[in-house]
Amino acid sequence: MKKVERINIIMRYINNRAHFTITELMREFNISRSTAIRDVREIEALGMPLVAEVGRDGGYSVMRNSVLPVVRFTDNELKALFIAFMATRNQQLPYLKSRQSLTEKLLGLISENQQEDLFLLNQLLLFEGTNPHNPELLELTDLPHPMLDKLIQLLLTDSYLLISIYDETYPVFLIQLYREKSRWMIKGFDLRGEKMQIYPVDLLQNVMPLVPERRLSRTKMLDKLSKQEEAVNLVLELGPQAIAQFKKYHPVQASLSYTNPYQTTAMLKLFINVNQPDELAEMTSWLLFLGENVQVREMPGEVKESMQSRLRLSGE
Repeated sequence: MKKVERINIIMRYINNRAHFTITELMREFNISRSTAIRDVREIEALGMPLVAEVGRDGGYSVMRNSVLPVVRFTDNELKALFIAFMATRNQQLPYLKSRQSLTEKLLGLISENQQEDLFLLNQLLLFEGTNPHNPELLELTDLPHPMLDKLIQLLLTDSYLLISIYDETYPVFLIQLYREKSRWMIKGFDLRGEKMQIYPVDLLQNVMPLVPERRLSRTKMLDKLSKQEEAVNLVLELGPQAIAQFKKYHPVQASLSYTNPYQTTAMLKLFINVNQPDELAEMTSWLLFLGENVQVREMPGEVKESMQSRLRLSGE
């Protein structure tokens, strides 16, 4: 039995009963517990008002005489949704494997006049990452790494992961999942090496929950994370031009503290690992990108030498 057909049958089964349990669904439709729970969640998402009952026997009941309000968008809300959707083309975002289907469903909810407005916006607006000669073209880069969806789904329930890269496995407590320079990255605490690490999602071969015996208690985990805070070794004061450059691009770990109400001056405090050649080279390029509207309060000697070397080479 196909999934859609099964859910429709289960909905009719539920609708004819005042109360039901997951066990009853498992027995009635010969499905596993996890499948029954997923089906109930999907049925709730489709709009059937279910109430979970707490207790030893538990179960669900259907709210009778309950009518869900019809969702209506204003013209401006529709434009905002559509423009945001357009702007995500070729951005490697998860859960966007079927843009055509999502677009058709959105258009099916609105009037012909509203559809015409959105079609016109689609012709007039051009965003970074789209082909100017064929804005409808979706590049291969529109699809994220196939492991990203699985990773996010796991993170909704668990932060302790076992990830595989180049046939090596790493037990990790995930801190953040972020996207920088068109790449998805995992920032996590390596439980084996007891240090913070960055793992590119593109390199993931597999990801799964970490077995309980390899985990740490919440107290121990927080204690280890608190000891990982790096000492600041770069302190800069930025003027308005440098702030404008910062807003165009900055590393994910960098943030500004504005020093006046008009946000025309700000302090930047950061740690640069000068023992990592790649990080040193990347941070040198970024600091030069900020321009001359910067006053140095503190900077590692290695960073100064790297910047001076770049400037000498560019002047030759």
